[in-house]
Amino acid sequence: MPFPSGLRNQVSNMPLIKTIHFNSSTKIFVWKITESYNELFETVILNDKNKLRLTSMKSELHQRGFLSVRQLLQKAGYNDLDLYYDEFGKPHLTDDKHISITHSHHFSAIIVSNETVGIDIELQRDKIIRIADKFCDSENQFLSRSFEAENKEDYIRKLTVIWGVKESIFKIRNEKGISFKDHIKVGTFELQDRLGQAELHFDSIIKEFKIYFEEIDNFTLVYAFEKV
Repeated sequence: MPFPSGLRNQVSNMPLIKTIHFNSSTKIFVWKITESYNELFETVILNDKNKLRLTSMKSELHQRGFLSVRQLLQKAGYNDLDLYYDEFGKPHLTDDKHISITHSHHFSAIIVSNETVGIDIELQRDKIIRIADKFCDSENQFLSRSFEAENKEDYIRKLTVIWGVKESIFKIRNEKGISFKDHIKVGTFELQDRLGQAELHFDSIIKEFKIYFEEIDNFTLVYAFEKV
């Protein structure tokens, strides 16, 4: 899949929405959560199961993230009644388009596509350096050099991309036993390129993925497409 020369970022009349028109069959919707719980709740449709799920959440931040995803569904032309989860917890749309969902702190995002996709958004923070050895292995071949040549901020940014890639690929495959460190390998990339390659080696299967990423307000948004 070639990198789309016509990639456009569009902001709707509501300033909290960002829509990325990746190509004719794929769109990414991003929401910056500034609304209160009540403001979000009053403007979304929820099925009965998710009403119960919402009330069981202990964190209001988690509740607002959950509701903002439903806002994004409506922005994409769907609602909560069009969304269902399989036995492994993977989301699906009733019209058979592929969907992936993410939220972190005050951002949420979804990707809707005719292709198999996964998405993740993560806050860039120092903590990721302390846990890097839990999810990086082959990537250390270029990360170690990068840490010496670049500043700490860029090192954190690269680690956040790698985590987002692995999270996105895990969401696509969604198979028990997949290890971020042992089974998902991210190829060398440069931050300014905003794209790269990755592979999943698991259960005698090798899958290749094309990855794209960008940064929004100290968050890293990553989305991955499974090659066919």
